[in-house]
Amino acid sequence: MTQKNRSDQLKLGAILAGVGTTQNAWRQPGLPGDASIDIGWYIAGAQKAEAARFDFVFIVDSPYITPDSAPHFLNRLEPLTLLSAVAVHTKHIGLAATLTTSYNEPFNVARAFASLDLISHGRAGWNVVTTGLEGAAGNYGRDDHFPHDVRYRRAREHLSVVRGLWDSYEDDAFPRDKQTGVFLDKSKQHALHHKGEFFSVAGPLNISRSRQGHPVIFQAGGSEDGRNLAATSADAIFTGHESFEEAQAFYRDIKARAAIAGRSNNEPLVLPGISPIVADTDEAAQTLQEERNGKIDLQKALAALGRPFNYYDFSQHALDEPFPDLGNRGANGYRSHAERIKRIAAEEKLTLRQAALRFAVRRSPFVGSAVTVADAIEHWFQNKAADGFILGGGGDPLDIDCFVAEVLPLLRERGLFRSEYTHDTLRGHLGLEVPVNRHAARRESEIAATIEPAAALA
Repeated sequence: MTQKNRSDQLKLGAILAGVGTTQNAWRQPGLPGDASIDIGWYIAGAQKAEAARFDFVFIVDSPYITPDSAPHFLNRLEPLTLLSAVAVHTKHIGLAATLTTSYNEPFNVARAFASLDLISHGRAGWNVVTTGLEGAAGNYGRDDHFPHDVRYRRAREHLSVVRGLWDSYEDDAFPRDKQTGVFLDKSKQHALHHKGEFFSVAGPLNISRSRQGHPVIFQAGGSEDGRNLAATSADAIFTGHESFEEAQAFYRDIKARAAIAGRSNNEPLVLPGISPIVADTDEAAQTLQEERNGKIDLQKALAALGRPFNYYDFSQHALDEPFPDLGNRGANGYRSHAERIKRIAAEEKLTLRQAALRFAVRRSPFVGSAVTVADAIEHWFQNKAADGFILGGGGDPLDIDCFVAEVLPLLRERGLFRSEYTHDTLRGHLGLEVPVNRHAARRESEIAATIEPAAALA
């Protein structure tokens, strides 16, 4: 088992998103226009995050675009290829990538992430998603997207198969004894023989486990199905909230579901995504946020509003009439996001114009002086709204630099974040146990079962 990290310290990740996941982030001064396809930019970003002792960097991804997609979505590197390159230019920081279970086979996913895990010496993480964009079906030879409940049943089975494949070899399966000519101890290689609702996978996987056993499992769904998957199967959940109260309620819900599933109070880690804006004073930071939000193009805002509803065309509706009744639209897309938009639009009696601008802008609870932002982070952490945070994704590329330079020292002074790495695997950073190989555990159990009766007779 790996040594546990202090549970009273924050976990921090940094999203590396090239030119950003909003429509206008690419226009920020100092950000290369081709950052999303420049491996040098990603390597430099990961090295800066590692120098700041972040736990991991995080790559978001999706398999479908339209001409109205945000600039980063239009032209970006494939996450596992990207992180394999980053791995050889870093030593400690975790490397987490998004990959959908809906349009990938478990054997390929297991092999790809196991490869990244070995290349990085135990620093890989998989963000398990089911894909909320119906258009993705056409890119994978399907006429229709999987229904929401089917996607999550498939995801649960997919993840189970992948974890089974990761245990194909016990940790001492390869003696590589040149004197005896024994490369593999065949008794420690295990086929899977899985036959389920969605997958039939024989195994074994043709790659061994890394030092951390399995890559860390992240999950990013906020629907009922997503929450249940995270609570029962994920090591960490990537989420997002506009207020402390909303975040605290989500945190309680996830931990309660995990407890019912028999997991410890620390599982899974809850990590909201945030975009802190730091300035010399609270007033200056608020002004900076308003200036950025005031530059929103309404047509781009309407296009972005349509994405959770599978790129619904809102331009067909009058801008200054009430937000349209969309019925069940969005239920088979990014369900939790779509339902949240409809709920808030109804509660706040928003027009379509107001809704487009309301959800196009980022109104972060973490805006102010370095002390104000540090206070807010400490408040969320100490009062069980978060176990840590994932920073960045759409704002000014200098925002994380300001956070590292001005906020992080305050968090360290308060004993809330490390000054040096104490581990060199992602599980080590996050305080997660190394999963015991299931076949080795069964072997030990069988041996113990034969020893105990003999000892009783002695």
